[in-house]
Amino acid sequence: MKSFVVVCFFAVVALALGRPEHYTDRYDNVDLDDIFSNRRLLVAYIKCILDEGKCTPDGNELKSHIQEALENYCGKCTDAQKSGTKRVIGHLINNEKDYWNQLTAKYDPDRKYVVKYETELRKVAA
Repeated sequence: MKSFVVVCFFAVVALALGRPEHYTDRYDNVDLDDIFSNRRLLVAYIKCILDEGKCTPDGNELKSHIQEALENYCGKCTDAQKSGTKRVIGHLINNEKDYWNQLTAKYDPDRKYVVKYETELRKVAA
C-alpha cells in the first residue's frame, strides 16, 4: 500500500514476517495520506483485500495477516502499525462506508471485533 490498510488499511495493518512477536516493520513508513488521496490506489488495495482484484506483494502481506490482527487487536503490530491501522480504519468508517461494510462482512461477519473500532473511530456528526 504504500501500505493500509491499508489499511488497513491496511498498510500498516498487520503485516507479518520478521520477528515472531511482531509483524515486519518493512511498511511502517508508508505515507497513508498518499493512499487516501489517490482513489485508484486506495480502491486497488481494498479490492485486493476483498479478493476482487490483483494484489501487490505488500497487499498480499497485509491480507495474510488481517484476520489475526483483527482477532488479537493488533497484538503483533508495531506502534507505527497500530497508529496506521487506526487511521486506515477511521478513514474507511468515515469516508468509505460501502467498502468498510464489505470488509467487515468478509473478515468479521459476526461483528465481534469491529464494534470496538467503529465506536472509537467514528466521527461524531455535529
